[in-house]
Order: sequence, then structure tokens, then C-alpha cells
Amino acid sequence: MDQHRDGAEPMAQETQPHLQPPPSWSEIPMDLAVLVLGLLPAYADRIRFAAVCPQWRTAARQPLPPPLPLLALPDGTFYSHPYSKLFHFPGCGFAEYKSICGSWLVFPRDDGCFLVNPFSRATVTLPALSRVRLRPPNAVAKWAEEGGEKIAPPYVTWLHINESKMLHISKLILCSPNLVAALVGIGDTSQILMCQPGALSWSVRAYDRCKGFEDMAFYQGKLYAIADDENLLVVNISEDHRTGDPQISRIGQVIKGDPWYPYPMDDNTIPCKKIYLVESRGALLMVRRAIWCRFVQPGVSGEVVAGQSEFEVFEADFEHSRWVKVSTVGGDQVLFLGRRCSRAMSVSQYNELSGDRIVFLDDDEQNRVDYLYDVEYSSCSAYDIRSGTVRSCHPKMSWKRCKEMDLAAWLFPQDG
Repeated sequence: MDQHRDGAEPMAQETQPHLQPPPSWSEIPMDLAVLVLGLLPAYADRIRFAAVCPQWRTAARQPLPPPLPLLALPDGTFYSHPYSKLFHFPGCGFAEYKSICGSWLVFPRDDGCFLVNPFSRATVTLPALSRVRLRPPNAVAKWAEEGGEKIAPPYVTWLHINESKMLHISKLILCSPNLVAALVGIGDTSQILMCQPGALSWSVRAYDRCKGFEDMAFYQGKLYAIADDENLLVVNISEDHRTGDPQISRIGQVIKGDPWYPYPMDDNTIPCKKIYLVESRGALLMVRRAIWCRFVQPGVSGEVVAGQSEFEVFEADFEHSRWVKVSTVGGDQVLFLGRRCSRAMSVSQYNELSGDRIVFLDDDEQNRVDYLYDVEYSSCSAYDIRSGTVRSCHPKMSWKRCKEMDLAAWLFPQDG
């Protein structure tokens, strides 16, 4: 028999429980990881999610609802909506872009135009604005004469503006892998040019009248343009039999607008107008933005300062050739509007975001600033269509007006 000191009973042997290591985040089932990823509206959050582990990176490659667009500034600064914190593309510097086309940053150069997709790193080259193929090939500018001097004709064509050093691209659309359309001009006067990616020259109808084109959209396989008279034009495209390049065969009116034009009010304000084209839920919409401005000095013409904005939305009724005003764009829809790029997006999967809104930029084209902006207003705001009120587009956002915001644009990751 065993002997124990002080007659104490033998102590039971202590047993330590077997500790299991905590489960790894990478063990989350793929379908659950995809579900979580699809609920993240910000592109920056999705990038961070994909960087956690190879399994989550695989989940990020699955079909997902598109994230919200980035806000891009011409100095190479990006913001991932709806955050106000700077976003950086790894190892890339994209300063001094001049325009944006969907997911593409546009960099004009003397020898052409260079497009970069910062999401996929793909590139596209376009011709220089000095290389334009005329239709007809032997077109010459027709000038009137007065007192022995040449004066502008009753209307201006490409032949009258093509020598200007102030030519710029105000709108660029990659319609398809084989078709690029551009609005090119001076200030608010522009013409429609087109080419193939990688081509050596643009094509333009030499004698078509330059217009105050406000916007352009590629909708259901056709190119549409709208001017300040709110007439909707369809651009019929054919192929040059000699070169195989795209060219405009005809521009026809499909809807006659019923516009209003700015005029001073009794309270010394004037409503200035911007027009946008955007596709939403299968329909082509025209958004008319009225910017209420005031004269700097009462009764003195000249610079005006922009204030609050109001919006009206119209749907294209092609059957009856008319614009039909609508009171909603849908409870799940947000229209992101900008001079350079506009799109509609569904936000139904993002619980913290509400639809039936217009998120807009106080952006302006180069050489096309009709007014100044009051510093008290934000450069990026949201218009609630139901209430008709303007507010900050998200509580987390704190962007304020500055010179750089004049050339701000939406950059959409879903094309990447």
C-alpha cells in the first residue's frame, strides 16, 4: 500500500483541455465570401477584401454587383465612393488626365491620345486631333466676305474650327471594341468624330453644322447625341469601303426638344442649364439640371455665381418621338452624373444607400465655364428626386469645392 505524507489522499492528475486553433478566415465557404463581398459598395473595400488570402482573391473574381464609382481628380487623386479618404492605385501615377471614358483615363498627346484602364492596366491609342479624315475628302471651308475680309458663315462647320489650338475632347465613348466616338470642339461648339482604336485618323462629316452638344450616349447599339436645344439625334454609322474605318453616314433627329433658355429673373438670379444623357433600367433618360445663379453685382452683366441645383428627368418615348417627364428613376436606382461620364446604378443590395437619387458633380468642360461656384456648396452632392432637396451625397464624404474639382469625373470599375 502506498504511503502518503500527512495521510492526505492522492491528488487527481490535472488534465488540460485540448485547445483548437481558431478557424482561419480563409475557411469561410466560397459562396458566403462572395455574398459578403457583394454587399461592399466601395471599390476600396473590395480590393482590401481580395488582399486577405488567395481564397478571398478567388471570390473577388466571381460575378458580383458592380461597386460604386471612384471620384477622379486630374492631379491623379482618387476617392472610393462613398469614402472621403484618398485611394491609391498600387504602383501607378495617373496625374494630369484630361477626360474619362467609363473605366478609362484619357491623356491627350501631340501625336495622339492615350487611354489607360487603371483597373486592368490595359491601354488604347487614338489618333491626334490634327489627323482627321474629311468626308468628302476634298471639302474646303466656305467663308463669307465683307469689306474684303473673310467672316464666319451663317453656321460653323469642322472646317472652321479644326485649326484652333484650343480644340479639346469634351466627351469620349468606347462604343465597342471597334468603335470610338468623340465630341470635339471649342468651348460649347463641337462636332462628332469617330475612329477605331489604334487608327491613324478620325473621321468627320466636313459640312455638318457644329452644335452646342451637351452629351452623347451609346444606347441599344446606337449612338445618340443631344444639344442645348434638347433635340435628340441618332448618329447612323457606316463603313468606309476603302479603309474599313467607321464613318458617319447620316445624323437624324428622333425627338424634338422643348427647351427653355436662361434669362434673368426679377431677383437678380438666372437659371443656367446642363443636359445629361444616361441609360437606366433599359430606358434612355435626359436629365435637365437648372443651376440657380446670381449676378455678382445687381444689374451688371458678366460673371454669375452658381448656387443650388434642381433637376428634371425625362424618358425618351421613341414610338411617339417625344420626351416624357418622369417623377422617379426607381427606388433602387442612383444616377451618377458628370460632364465626362454618367451612369445609372442599382443600389438595392447596399443597405446603407438609398435610391431615387442623383449624385452629381459641379464639373465643367475645359474652356466652357459659364459661371463661378459659391464656396459654401459641396462639389459632389446628392439630389433626392422625391423631396427635391440637395444634400451631401454621404455622411462620410466631406469634399468641398476647389479648382481641381472643376475637372473631376466618375471612374467606373465594372469595365475593368
